[in-house]
Amino acid sequence: MNQRTLLILVGLGTATLGAGWYFGTASKPPQQTAIAVGQTMFPGLAATLKQAARIEITFQGKTTTIALKDGRWGIVDRAGYPVIESKLHSMLTVLTELRLAEPRTADPAQFGRLGVDDATKADSNANHLRILDAKGTAIVDVIVGHRRIRSQGKVEDQVYVRRPAENQAWLANGGLEADHDPGMWLPRDILDIKHDRIQSVVVKRSDAPGLTFTRKDAKLELTTPAEHPKLEDYKLEDIARGYESFTLQDVRAVSDPVGQTVGSSVFTTTDGLEITGVFYRADKDLWVNFTITGTGKAADEAKTLHARLSPWLFEIGAWKGKTLIPAMDDLKATEKPAEAPAKP
Repeated sequence: MNQRTLLILVGLGTATLGAGWYFGTASKPPQQTAIAVGQTMFPGLAATLKQAARIEITFQGKTTTIALKDGRWGIVDRAGYPVIESKLHSMLTVLTELRLAEPRTADPAQFGRLGVDDATKADSNANHLRILDAKGTAIVDVIVGHRRIRSQGKVEDQVYVRRPAENQAWLANGGLEADHDPGMWLPRDILDIKHDRIQSVVVKRSDAPGLTFTRKDAKLELTTPAEHPKLEDYKLEDIARGYESFTLQDVRAVSDPVGQTVGSSVFTTTDGLEITGVFYRADKDLWVNFTITGTGKAADEAKTLHARLSPWLFEIGAWKGKTLIPAMDDLKATEKPAEAPAKP
C-alpha cells in the first residue's frame, strides 16, 4: 500500500447537534450533557492520512510498529515484512468515519472497565494507537478500548475510545480494531502449488540418507533408494501436497539466522518450476528459506515468487518437516500386530 492509497475518500455527512447522556462513575451525580451527535472524532483525517509514515500500537507497554518504506507498509520488528493491505486499509477507513456517539465516564478509576486506561500498564486491555507523519508529528492519537458487537441487522458496531490527554471516555460508532499482535498483521499465505504439478522431490538431510520421489502413474513414488520398506500411500500423497495452501507462522529476514540447518528439498513441477527449501531447526520450531527458479512457462512465476520469498526466513509448523524433508522412518507403513493363534 502506498501513500496515495492512504488518502481514503469518504463522504462525511453534516453533523447535527442533539442531546446525549453522561454515563459512568464520576465525582458528582450523572447529568445531561450536550454533545455533537455523529461528530467525527478526527475531522479532516481522510485528507491528512496521505502524510502518514508510521503507525504505533502499544499494548501492556509493548509497541508494534508499522512503517512506510519504499512505498510499502511493513512491520518494523519483522524486518519490514509487508502487512495485510486490506486490514490496514480497513483500520484507516474506520478511523476517518469514527463518530462520537455518547460521552461515558470521566473518572480515571473507571477507565479499565472500558479498556481505555493506560496502555503501558502490565494489566491494561487498552490499545494506544498513534499514526505519525515523517517528522514524528501525531496525525492520530487515540486509546482504543472494548468493542461492542451489535447483533441487530444493519446496526454498526461501537467502540470505547479516549484521547490520551483527556479524562473523558466516549462510546463511538465504528468497528475500530487496533491489533497489537504483529502476527495479526502478517499475510499468512506463502505458496499454493497444487499436488498434480509436482513431478519430483529430492530430499537431503543431515541426519539421514537422501530420498528421491518421482511421479509415476499420477502419484509420487520413492525411486531412490530403489530398495526400501513398504511405505504408506497417504504419506507419499502428503509430500506431493507439501506446498498446497502453504502458510507461515512467523517471519524474519534471511540475514537474521536461526537454529541449525537440518536439510533441504527441491520440488520440481511438470512445467519447470523448481522450489528449493533450506530448513533450520530452532528448539522445536522449523524455519525455511526459499530459492525459486524456473524455465519455460514457469519462468515468470519463478521470478515473482523468488523476489517475494527469498529475502525471508519463514517459521512453519514443525509437523511439516515430515512432508517437506521426510526421512525414511517418517514414511514407513505401520505394521499390523500379529494375530494371536486361535485357542484349541
